[in-house]
Formats: sequence, structure tokens, C-alpha cells
Amino acid sequence: MPIHDWTRVKAGTFHNFHYRWIAAIMDRLNAGLLPAGFFAMAEQRLGGPEPDVISLQTPLREGDSSFAPGGPVVAPRTRFVERAESVRYAQKTNRVAIHHDLGTVVAVIEIVSPGNKDSRRAIRSFARKSADLIRKGVHVLVVDLFPPSARDPQGIHKALWSEITTTAFTLPADKPLTLAAYEAGELPTAYVEPVAVGDRLPDMPLFLYEEYFINVPLEETYQTTWNLLPGELRQLLE
Repeated sequence: MPIHDWTRVKAGTFHNFHYRWIAAIMDRLNAGLLPAGFFAMAEQRLGGPEPDVISLQTPLREGDSSFAPGGPVVAPRTRFVERAESVRYAQKTNRVAIHHDLGTVVAVIEIVSPGNKDSRRAIRSFARKSADLIRKGVHVLVVDLFPPSARDPQGIHKALWSEITTTAFTLPADKPLTLAAYEAGELPTAYVEPVAVGDRLPDMPLFLYEEYFINVPLEETYQTTWNLLPGELRQLLE
């Protein structure tokens, strides 16, 4: 299914879709995509604005080896790969795990909404929050189906990545929407796939450990969500 032009409708219409899409992604993750010992929850507060979906790892009991990363490592295939040669840290410390009362947060999925980009302050807040998670060892996947504006002329990835390291990233003019997966680590890596209205959404990696990821079925969950929308809302975008 092609990506729709969400700039044609009011923010509330996208919010309705956004809410259902989050649930579809969470359900798909919990239905077997995540390995044993991991589960996903929606919109959990982590000390800042709420992310859309977080992946939690339950604490392993002594002797429990239900999941151990290993085997051959195949890097995600995206149009752009940016590896930080140096990292802008507020202070030089060891990475700090972010804890949740049910387990350790290892990854976050963010679906960008119009409210995340309606002012320079909002964009800066989103970028800093996401960069802070990456610095603390939390992997992040960002899905932005809205084109850049004067407030983020090279898209949300450039705004976020600039909080972490120096970057000369330029968003392709013919692919103004952004999918970006961030692998946290001593020197983080960004996997960026620009897309456009009319494209099919590719699967995107969600890292659970360094060099270990699952593929999030964005196209499948997008279509599932679209098919459940009332016809009156679909007509606004068809």
C-alpha cells in the first residue's frame, strides 16, 4: 500500500491513525516478533515526553538462558548509514540503562506527529529527547511521514543526529519522508531510509542489542490500520 499524503488532513485525523498504528505495531511485536524475555508496551513515560512504543526486557533469573544474542551478524540495508566518529556527551560517563518497573527499556519506536514538528522548540525537544535515549544505550526507531519545513529543512534525522555528532546529511529532494533506526553504543550508528508519498513502507530494523535487531513490519501494520479506518476518513486521502 502506498504511503498517503498526511499533510492533506487535519492533525486530529492523523492522530486517530497514529493511535491505531501504534497498537498494531505493539501487537505485532508481542505476537512473536520479539524474542523470549522481551515485550512491548505503548506510551510509557520515561522521564520526558512519552514515546509511542517501548520494548522492555524482563530481568533474567539466575540460570535463565532463554535469549542470548549470537550467530552471524547481517547489517541492515538502508540507503544511508552514518556512524558517529565522535559523540557529543553532556558528560563522559559509562552508559546508563533506563529502568522501568517491569524490566529494562532497550528500545523505543517513535511515530512523528504534526505536534512534534509544529515549532522549532518542539523539534528541538523531540531531537534532544531521542538523542538522550541513544546516549543512554536505548535503541530508537523513528518514523516520520511528514515532509521537512523551514524548521527542519533536512528532516528529523538531521535534527536528531546533530544532537549526537557532526553530520553533513542531506535529505534527497525526491524522498522527503524519513525512516531512521539508531543503534546505540559507544559510537552510535544511524540507518536511514528516505521515502516519499506513494512509496511502500519498507521493514525497518529495531535493535535490541548492539548488532542484534528485528525487522518491524511497517507496511503490514500500516495497511492493517488503514483497512480498519472508517470509509469517510479513507476518502479524505484517496
